[in-house]
Amino acid sequence: MKLQIQGPDPKREQFRRYLEKAGVVDSLTSVLVSLYEQQEKPNNALEFVKQHLGAVGQTSEDAEALQQEVIDLRQRCARLAGENKELKAKLQRYESVPEDGGTAN
Repeated sequence: MKLQIQGPDPKREQFRRYLEKAGVVDSLTSVLVSLYEQQEKPNNALEFVKQHLGAVGQTSEDAEALQQEVIDLRQRCARLAGENKELKAKLQRYESVPEDGGTAN
């Protein structure tokens, strides 16, 4: 009886190269090493991996774009709050004017 040693499955090898090229292997390795190095292991390892994988995928460009968006939205919010305050003041003035347009004696 002769044993045959098979080489790696071509589809499997192609998929492995695809994952390496896309950075998936490095990201997973980084997160798993981080989990391994935790002094106190989290109760939910899967949640830890999910949270840290999200952080690994973010580039500094992503972070900068998000920070700029936050700044822009805060400025817009402040501008709209000021406009809202002005409009409420105008509304108060119009509501306090008597309907006949005259002045009360």
